[in-house]
Amino acid sequence: METEFYEVDLKWKQNRIGEISSPVLSSTIEVATPPQFEKGVEGIWSPEHLFTAAANSCFMTTFLAIAEKSRLEFENFNCKAKGKLEVVEKQFLMTEIDLFPTLTINSEEAKEKAIKVLEKSEKACLISNSIKSKVNLFPNILIHNLAVK
Repeated sequence: METEFYEVDLKWKQNRIGEISSPVLSSTIEVATPPQFEKGVEGIWSPEHLFTAAANSCFMTTFLAIAEKSRLEFENFNCKAKGKLEVVEKQFLMTEIDLFPTLTINSEEAKEKAIKVLEKSEKACLISNSIKSKVNLFPNILIHNLAVK
């Protein structure tokens, strides 16, 4: 693969609110300082949310590719993520991202393979590998027959 570039434009709107877009995407996202900071705004995506979302969405896309190559059959995949912001040596840092994937598979026999694919996906995720934050994986595997009651 050659070097790739991903362009994101930002336009300040008012106060602590801006809007991000890309010339190759059709939608925009309103962004703002989170409410925990002075003059922060509630209800709008913050850089901290986007940072956590980048790790979570990269984990998903990596999982989908590895699951396909591994021929792992599954019924459903979703993942919650929590980014941890704290002060370290007088600097705000996103120190950890916890990923909580829930994967529904068809049989108990596929459980070990599913866990290995999830773990491999976290290790191969390019966003996780590009950031200083520690990424923790807390998988939950459901068996389709047992999940439907």
